[in-house]
Amino acid sequence: CTGNGICKCRVCECFPNFTGSACDCSLDTTPCMASNGQICNGRGTCECGTCNCTDPKFQGPACETCQTCLGVCAEHKDCIQCRAFDKGEKKETCSQECMYFNMTRVESRDKLPQPGQPDPLSHCKEKDVDDCWFYFTYSVNSNGEASVHVVE
Repeated sequence: CTGNGICKCRVCECFPNFTGSACDCSLDTTPCMASNGQICNGRGTCECGTCNCTDPKFQGPACETCQTCLGVCAEHKDCIQCRAFDKGEKKETCSQECMYFNMTRVESRDKLPQPGQPDPLSHCKEKDVDDCWFYFTYSVNSNGEASVHVVE
């Protein structure tokens, strides 16, 4: 009974908060809680402690990641600007607000990761506070870890 119940006459009697023939399905919805306080960001159902996203555009542990939605670039540009170039609207709050991704600097745009890798990837071109273009990619792996590559 995977340690979550007692076997009686070859049938698992599950402890509270567990279900399934082997008590291997948790009824705890805490792992499905999105940052906005909704279960699976309102875009899926919590099954055995894991989100099953009903909207195929959304993925991740709480259905919060959308690689193809407009705005992935705009949403992260202020944090990338302060982390990479130490400027922009979030310069003062950078260390509190913008440590949620791993950042790698690359020399030129052709050194950025290219489509075809296993993780969904957004290529971004945004303007900084000095009205200059900067280029970066944003991707999230299957563990929900965000990764940014930015052109120096």
